[in-house]
Amino acid sequence: MRPCCNRMPYRLLVATLVVMTGCASSIFRDRTPEAALDELTDEGGTPLVGDFAHPYGLLPVKVEAVALVTGLDGTGEDPPQSPQRAALLDEMARRRVEKPNEVLSSPDTALVLLRGYLPAGIQKGDPFDIEVHLANRSKTTSLRGGWVLESRMTELAVLGQQIRAGHVLATGEGAVLVDPSADGEDAAAAATRGRILGGGVAIKSRPLGLVLAQNHQSIRMSTSISKAISTRFQTYEAGHKVGVSEAKTEEFVELQVHPRYKDNIGRFIRVVRSLAVSETPSGLQQRIQLLEKQLLDPLTASNAALRLEAIGDESAIGKLLVGLESKDAEVRFYAAEALAYLDQTEGVAFLIASARDEPAFRAHALTALSAMDDVVAYEGLRSLLESQSAETRYGAFRALWAMNPSDPMIRGERLGGQFSYHTLDTGGPPMVHATRSGRPELVLFGADQKFQLPMVLEAGSDILVNGLTGDEVTISRFRAGEPNRKRTVTTAVDEVVRAIVEVGGDYPDVVQALQQAKNDGALPSRFAVDAIPRAGREYDPDDAKSDDGTLDDPAAGPSMDADYQVGTPLPDLFSNKK
Repeated sequence: MRPCCNRMPYRLLVATLVVMTGCASSIFRDRTPEAALDELTDEGGTPLVGDFAHPYGLLPVKVEAVALVTGLDGTGEDPPQSPQRAALLDEMARRRVEKPNEVLSSPDTALVLLRGYLPAGIQKGDPFDIEVHLANRSKTTSLRGGWVLESRMTELAVLGQQIRAGHVLATGEGAVLVDPSADGEDAAAAATRGRILGGGVAIKSRPLGLVLAQNHQSIRMSTSISKAISTRFQTYEAGHKVGVSEAKTEEFVELQVHPRYKDNIGRFIRVVRSLAVSETPSGLQQRIQLLEKQLLDPLTASNAALRLEAIGDESAIGKLLVGLESKDAEVRFYAAEALAYLDQTEGVAFLIASARDEPAFRAHALTALSAMDDVVAYEGLRSLLESQSAETRYGAFRALWAMNPSDPMIRGERLGGQFSYHTLDTGGPPMVHATRSGRPELVLFGADQKFQLPMVLEAGSDILVNGLTGDEVTISRFRAGEPNRKRTVTTAVDEVVRAIVEVGGDYPDVVQALQQAKNDGALPSRFAVDAIPRAGREYDPDDAKSDDGTLDDPAAGPSMDADYQVGTPLPDLFSNKK
């Protein structure tokens, strides 16, 4: 916030001259971009990066494709004539598919539309989710068991009854996960759409940076902004310490995301825009004193904490520690969150309590903890794995994974080369968690979970899980043209999951079997799907604290069309220029 004392007479004089002479344009036309920084400094204000530049590259980029799905076991169709069919035939010809029309006419295939979103900061080779939909007039009845063949994904437009594609930005393929929670009247509609978790792969990195406002564009200004950012934030390239910003032109400053903010790019941009471009030591001390007052007011605490985080030195940390002593929970939270991104241990206890007890703070608290390189934060997150709340437990797991994916406790394995599988030897009520957004992943909270017999389950279209008698479960796969496969295991959930994969099942097959087991009463453990902490909840200090509302029934959680992530930042209060 800029001090505004002693400026009003000057502004009134300018306004009077404008009215009297009618020459406002000439008054400001002579003000060069280079003079803007000097004027702000000379007037006693503190010029911040956000005063001169707006973020570039924060909005997701939609990519699409027309694709072929196979393995539908008679639920597909021969697609009608359409621009989509023509585009798919062209792609099949490019790939030299023999007799493409015969392939399309098979009831085991279907034409589908793929859609994905490249998030801000995605790098070449990074995965992302793909949504799978049917085209208009399609008579395909189910996508269960389907596999989408590799497709090139671009920005698409329909012009003149033809689909026009832009540059290829990603590829996509993989098994289609149909919503495992759909039943009753929703089942038919849900069966015709799905998602390929992590099935998209970016083939180009998306640039992230700042665009200078038109009246501030100059080499001097972009260089000053880049220097301010790189002085505050550095990273390592080939063993050498380098700044995270580079002035590319007079109007664009390119940014690399600092590793501490890799899971919260929105916050990184907000902190960067809170950096001072030019400031005297005395001006800095005056501003820190003002920010301390703002920090202790719940209405201004969030912004003040960000600006103190941007300063990042000992004096700023000291003011944030003062915020931890406030009687107001919001003030304490914003101070603790900023301290976490500065890797200061003092706020960890409050963040752990916030993640456990306050849903409105949970997502941000877990993301901040995951950004730390601190044993106290690590132990606090481990303690949350035994919480009653499914959302808190899985959120803590994701935070630990973000902190160190090689940690032996949560590392897990790539089961069948298809999905991440983790068995955690933790206390708390036994729980099975599956994802239907982000990466395909199954987590067992409690290592000794068992099914209750009798049970008969379907895992996809050709795998049967039979546990009618005794204390054994038989998993059998029957597929036309291939030899039958069979495994016999105990009632342990871990063994059944592994057996389904061993006979040829994939992630959607495993999730389908677990969902049916829960519905039939054969899985006594809690079963949760996408119990991921959500940002944007409103904090109400008068509300009684309770569990997050994530029930055994995954229908109570996000829908297949939702895509929540741990640490999704609150809606940014700044515009984005593409």
